[in-house]
Amino acid sequence: MSEHMPAVPRQITHASSDRPVATLLLAGGKGTRLHDLTARDSKPAVAFAGANRIIDFAMANAVRSGLNRMLVATQYAPHSLHHHLPMRWGRHFPQSGLVLCDGQDRFMGTADAARQTWDALEAMGGDQVLILAADHVYDMNYADLLAAHRASGAAVTVAVDTVPRAEARGFGVMQADAQGRILSFLEKPADPPGMIDQPDHAMVSMGIYVFGRRWLQGALFDRPVEAMDFGHDVIPDAVSQGVAAVWRMPAGPSGRGYWRDVGTLDALRRAQLDFVAAEPARLPFASPASDWYLGRGSIAMPGAVVPESARLICTLVAPGTQVPAGLVTGENAAEDARWFTRTPAGTVLITQSMLDRRAAHAHIRRSVTPPPSNRRGLHA
Repeated sequence: MSEHMPAVPRQITHASSDRPVATLLLAGGKGTRLHDLTARDSKPAVAFAGANRIIDFAMANAVRSGLNRMLVATQYAPHSLHHHLPMRWGRHFPQSGLVLCDGQDRFMGTADAARQTWDALEAMGGDQVLILAADHVYDMNYADLLAAHRASGAAVTVAVDTVPRAEARGFGVMQADAQGRILSFLEKPADPPGMIDQPDHAMVSMGIYVFGRRWLQGALFDRPVEAMDFGHDVIPDAVSQGVAAVWRMPAGPSGRGYWRDVGTLDALRRAQLDFVAAEPARLPFASPASDWYLGRGSIAMPGAVVPESARLICTLVAPGTQVPAGLVTGENAAEDARWFTRTPAGTVLITQSMLDRRAAHAHIRRSVTPPPSNRRGLHA
């Protein structure tokens, strides 16, 4: 598996956008649970299904939805995003329509990023502010969300998905009445509450919000204590005021919506496997599975070279990694964990530095181990 030709962009159809909307894309996540994949890059910049990056899903959704004014707030390791976004997506926006803001050592949270970029958001015009997360894999028409927000009269609309309760601990979890009004909101609860009509599942925030501009301005600037985070501060305020509503993503071709948080090695690998036989969500850039799928549940990331003699099971091969001939992973948990990153669920991450350390150890062992004595010669 080696570097391939540049990706071919999908046909992007721009929806009409007769009302200006200020859009803030939050792309500063460090992604510590992705281990070495985010040692030098942010989570939104991580490669997905060959030629795509995680952030490309939100970008493609925005372009298809007719959004032509966007501010991207970066923070951790922003350099590759500041190169990637204008190069791949700049032509879809009018001049000065795509603005990148580097918040390194400045933004104290997601809401603080909105506060510090408020002048730029105000300059985009419109009565609504759309807040997007850059680190999820999904296919959504934001125009439908915006229309539902306007029709509801709510000050805040939260896009939601449903997941089994046991999987909801890492999300903002809420309950809503039959009219869609949010009754309660808990950020990453240890014991997530079930839905009123489906108690074995929980309703979770997708990290996508629509705010009335004036309400959001008050929430950011007029509180006694500054709001630093949407999930911890701003959304709970809206719920307590009774002005927050939910919007459920419509079902896709599979019969249900597809949205994945790919913040762990297991989730990142499994989500890419969903795209091997079919596409549960549109890939922003064409990338056949044969370019990145190795078989046996394993994924080669861009620039990785994997010989046919290697036998990799449930493995992510990091970008630029040169896998040696005959390497075996996924069969011996102890051996995997000795040299590579291995999750309790069995996903193995291989990077070049890990392979170099393994090779150096083998070289040292060979150099200090004396050759076996020729006992037959001594007793001949």
